[in-house]
Amino acid sequence: MNGTDRLPPQDAPLLVADAVTKTYRLPGGRCLTAADRVSFTLARGGSLGIVGESGSGKSTVARMLVGLIRPDSGTITVGGKDRAAGRRPGSRRERLAHARDMQMVFQDPYLSLDPRLTARQCLRTALRLHGHPQAETRIGALLDLVGLGNRESQARPHELSGGQRQRLAIARALAVDPAILVLDEAVSALDVSIQAQILHLLREIRQDTGVALVFVSHDLAVVEHVTDETLVMRRGTVVEEGPTRAVLRSPRDPYTRLLLASVPRRGWDPAAVRTGTDAAT
Repeated sequence: MNGTDRLPPQDAPLLVADAVTKTYRLPGGRCLTAADRVSFTLARGGSLGIVGESGSGKSTVARMLVGLIRPDSGTITVGGKDRAAGRRPGSRRERLAHARDMQMVFQDPYLSLDPRLTARQCLRTALRLHGHPQAETRIGALLDLVGLGNRESQARPHELSGGQRQRLAIARALAVDPAILVLDEAVSALDVSIQAQILHLLREIRQDTGVALVFVSHDLAVVEHVTDETLVMRRGTVVEEGPTRAVLRSPRDPYTRLLLASVPRRGWDPAAVRTGTDAAT
């Protein structure tokens, strides 16, 4: 059962961010508005790219979505439930329910994985935390879903490659059947060929599970292969949004055109993403 099954069936978007704003106070009394009235929606089972250069505010938005940062104003609702207002979830039950709505995959999985645990132990810990009734069966299904075999399941993070660690991080995020998976620069540290494999994996997971994706990246060429909709951020504001293909093929804003022109994709083969092969070298 996917996380979307726990949410009330309705035609409304699964995720709604409405005028979300976050300002940081800097030394010397200065202020930096990392997100300025950012608004967007995400359909059930949909996929949204949030793109911009370093400092554009895209990661701040991602962290507000999952509750790591609380917005100064605006609302974030998932399935009609407001995640931004009021206090943080207090009870264990509230925190677990909060986590089941949305999970995050970070840029460097090595920093977010416990170095003492094997891949199987990592998944078992996540499942037991959420009281999964058939943890061992679920572990096998998750490993199969992300393409990790028995040898990798017994390995600790330092014994896995970068791509394998990211697969494990994705499996751990999916362990609680979230409605939404937020990926913050999840492939930017990987070689191009491994990027293609992970992007293909995400496409398959979305198709197989119905999980919705929010994919945060500085690279429009990468976002093209995993998202239906894209919004482009610059200095905390959304400068362009629309269907991903339209944004890439006919960008309206000069900043979007600059982003497209500034990302070299030598050797990038879109077929590698579609087939999951190592065609991108």
